Amino acid sequence: MIAVSNIELHFSGRVMFDQISFLINENDKIGLTGRNGAGKSTLLKVLKGLQPIDGGDIMYPKGTIIGYLPQELHSQSQLTVMDETRKAFESVMKLVEEKEKIMHDMEIRTDYESDDYMQLIERMGEVEHQIEIHDGYSIDEQTERVLKGLGFDPADFEKPMKTLSGGWQMRVELAKILLAKPDLVLLDEPTNHLDIESVIWLEKFLKEYPGAIIMVSHDRSFLDNITNRTIEVVAGDIEDYNAPYTKYVELRKERREQLINAQKNQQRDIAQIERNIERFRAKASKATFAQSLIKKLDKMDRIEVEEEDVSGMNLRFPAAQASGKTVLVAKNIVKRYNDKPVINNQSVQIDRGDKIAFVGKNGMGKTTFSRMLVNDLKMDSGTVELGHNVTIGYYAQHAADSMDGNDTVLDVVDRVAVGDIRTKLRDLLGCFLFKGDDVFKKVKVLSGGEKGRLALCKMILEPRNFLVMDEPTNHLDMLSKEILKNALNAFEGTIIIVSHDRDFLHGLTTKTFEFTPEGIREHIGDINEFLEKKALDNMRALEKQDTKKPAAEVKKNSSPAPAKQEAPKADEKAQKKRKADLDKCEQRIAELEQKIARTEQELADPARFQELSKDPGFFAAYEALKKELDAEMVKWETLS
Repeated sequence: MIAVSNIELHFSGRVMFDQISFLINENDKIGLTGRNGAGKSTLLKVLKGLQPIDGGDIMYPKGTIIGYLPQELHSQSQLTVMDETRKAFESVMKLVEEKEKIMHDMEIRTDYESDDYMQLIERMGEVEHQIEIHDGYSIDEQTERVLKGLGFDPADFEKPMKTLSGGWQMRVELAKILLAKPDLVLLDEPTNHLDIESVIWLEKFLKEYPGAIIMVSHDRSFLDNITNRTIEVVAGDIEDYNAPYTKYVELRKERREQLINAQKNQQRDIAQIERNIERFRAKASKATFAQSLIKKLDKMDRIEVEEEDVSGMNLRFPAAQASGKTVLVAKNIVKRYNDKPVINNQSVQIDRGDKIAFVGKNGMGKTTFSRMLVNDLKMDSGTVELGHNVTIGYYAQHAADSMDGNDTVLDVVDRVAVGDIRTKLRDLLGCFLFKGDDVFKKVKVLSGGEKGRLALCKMILEPRNFLVMDEPTNHLDMLSKEILKNALNAFEGTIIIVSHDRDFLHGLTTKTFEFTPEGIREHIGDINEFLEKKALDNMRALEKQDTKKPAAEVKKNSSPAPAKQEAPKADEKAQKKRKADLDKCEQRIAELEQKIARTEQELADPARFQELSKDPGFFAAYEALKKELDAEMVKWETLS
């Protein structure tokens, strides 16, 4: 258990954290949420020890190992992918080297009866035991399994790290963290650089991970499938919800409504007190009473409710002239890189109103193909013909490179905005996370993510009837994604979206183009229907195929059906006993949960925590309660 106690942090006079406290239990899977700039990434750095704090304390059990994956990484490693990933096993590899040295010493020595030789044998046993505990004899097997899960082909294992893009370097860093098996894993947007297959593999891996996890992610499905707890960073404080993201949204809405009502009541009380102060201030006989009211007002803890300033933003693309029925026809497209075919003789037809998702492993040519469709990249052979009246809007991270670096953010959107939207440009920019004075930043000082968001905002203001969008959600928060998705759903033209975000694609696209080594496969339906058709286990892994035998084979291999006979009557006595056991089990689970909750409430008090930390019996009892609860839950599942 890790205890965060009353930590404070200030940046340039701004309160980032104001005495926040919470506990991290050993198997917690926590989603960290909040507005951009609220301090989510900063909190991860604080937990890792990379960001000093101004006050408070973080108490870790002795020997706690923490793994941390930042949003951006630029590796200077000179090693290959395989060798860099093996660094996760540095301590185990040292043990393997020590074992080899001991074996060599034992071979060349002849003083078999000496104390030194006996000590050598004892140390050999200790080293072998440690290697076995850490699976030291399967380092390469573990490394290959994780690298493959994260999208690497065996041919990539010997590539130098310096030749990889930032996204692939991030995958190697993620692989090292997963292989090191830290007690606490801190992940900052881990899905940003992953394709949909790798996201699903990582989701399954993290769900089964035995340690604690805290992650920042804007992928709702990813959070829902992994987390069991959500911590919201808001106005320098935190709100802790014992629920995954979607349930948290519901609970937060209820809590927000309660806060708004409480705030209204408090404001009425404040207004009444202020009226009384003004009323009695001038009267000498009531001066003391007026002073007491002023003190009461000063001591009052004002209720603050974070503004939802863009929650009601109804964004719509400007109307464009309708295109012809056929929007685009691509025939026999070929594209090679270093004589290796990425797109090999592929043909597609896109019709008016199609909303298409491009999915598949990274490196299968999704971005390459979309760029050739919009004439942003030359093809080696083939043709692309646009239909009648087709006007293309193309979004990619590099789309911002065409903007004037000396323009401000507001200048960029002001030049293309027409109609009523001109009066709401500040609100529109707020949807894409440009708040306050951010709108006066020059393009040349923006980060890559900021430039991408600005290009997306600019694209929305331009009348187009065919949109091609490459990973549009990578740098957006949940609210911005929802606004964009609603706008795309209302869009009457044609859309192609390259994305790994299942929640964003769900209910938005009507076709799925799967990019595979054999070519492009077209599937009718949105992303969830596509995944179901692929016989995925609740969207766990694209590589899992349906293993059910064909009906004919089942019939052939199965034994003849027995003659029809009346089903035996249920054993009522056994059923009653099972029902009684189930009721008893549920009652015990409720008791244990209450005891654990009371214990954790005590531990949340820093003073009480310090006192209890001196009593090892208390923590032993706490762990025993949790183990008993786990056992009762297994029992309940079996009985159910």
